[in-house]
Amino acid sequence: MSTGPDPASIDSSIHCRRCDAVCCRLTVMVMPDDPVPRHLVDLDDYGTEVMARGEEGWCIALDTQRMCCGIYAQRPQACRDFEMGSAACRDERADYQRRYDHIPLQLLDGG
Repeated sequence: MSTGPDPASIDSSIHCRRCDAVCCRLTVMVMPDDPVPRHLVDLDDYGTEVMARGEEGWCIALDTQRMCCGIYAQRPQACRDFEMGSAACRDERADYQRRYDHIPLQLLDGG
């Protein structure tokens, strides 16, 4: 089991409420002991269990009205490890901003 990122590496100015659910667009593998409701799980091209995605590419568990996880207490370990403001979060937000430069930078940099 992962212990998550070092708390000193977390940028507390970054918050999920000021994001485009960037991490919810990543492929998330579902491990056998993850408590994810099975109807939200799909198989990828390699037969690996992953979180299913909706038509717009977001994780099917994302509540798009509130832009938050609809199964937060039951989310996969991979999502638990992808902590808000961590280096992985910041890197993914920066990569997303480069790919989708129409997204206002202030949404991605915590502003």
